[in-house]
Amino acid sequence: MQISRSKVAIVGAGSVGSTFAFSLMINSVAREVVLVDADQRRAEGECMDLNHGASFVQPVNIYPAGFEGCEGADVVVITAGAKQKPGQSRIDLVQTNAEIFKDIIPKITKFAKDAILLVVSNPMDILTYITLKISGYDSSKVIGSGTVLDTSRFRYLISEHCQLDPRNVHAYIIGEHGDTELPVWSHANIGGMVLAKYCPICDEHCDYKKELGKIFDQVKNAAYQIIEAKGATYYAIGLALVKIVEAILRDESSVLPVSGLINDYYGVNDVCLSIPCTVNRNGRGKILKLELSEIEQKQLIYSAKTLKEIIRNIKL
Repeated sequence: MQISRSKVAIVGAGSVGSTFAFSLMINSVAREVVLVDADQRRAEGECMDLNHGASFVQPVNIYPAGFEGCEGADVVVITAGAKQKPGQSRIDLVQTNAEIFKDIIPKITKFAKDAILLVVSNPMDILTYITLKISGYDSSKVIGSGTVLDTSRFRYLISEHCQLDPRNVHAYIIGEHGDTELPVWSHANIGGMVLAKYCPICDEHCDYKKELGKIFDQVKNAAYQIIEAKGATYYAIGLALVKIVEAILRDESSVLPVSGLINDYYGVNDVCLSIPCTVNRNGRGKILKLELSEIEQKQLIYSAKTLKEIIRNIKL
């Protein structure tokens, strides 16, 4: 059911922020959308362009503003920051974007006192942790876009290989949204049948273990390939953000692998990374304790350790 009163503030009107605003608009998820950007003229232009299509969609009020526009927002989506360049890892952005967040988070929280903060900028997990520490908000109210997009890529590539509808593929990427992320092969399934049993009896007759390894490599390197080809990724992440925000505004309790503070999870503590959990009006809810294989546990611990080592060198 559509929530009658719903306001989303987007901080950062670049490629990701503006594409997300467009996705919100055509999916009729929010009734009020505000774009906040250091380049006020850019935000004004994006809003003008979006509003010129108002007669084709359900009623929505889209406008530019300063940080005061975050007041009354149900969700503040943060896409601001330096973007990833060709050949650059998400982690390479850490110091630049950490400084930007140290400046903008207090400006957001000054007005958005009851909002859920959704971090998208890279390195997303680290910036989610920084946002949590600076804002002082409850950990349920500060989440990152996580591996929702990575998981979608994963399911799509499995579906392409198996020639199936991606909506019938159930599999997760967890851990860091980045180079140390990991696929949960032990739970990946098609229609309830785990891949380890499905693959040997399908009609493809492939070396499925080898093919599955190739699929994960494609998932992990997808962003690099897209950035090399066209400069940035924004369509799929725009749709992923709609899914997350929709789960919040409609109080769906959808299970999504968003990033958030993790404690006592296979020995992982005090770090933000992605694990499937419920997402609803209160933000991040119940965290699902997946029964990971021994290898998956080691990979998750390594992912967390990598992030924590980087966080230690950041001055908040």
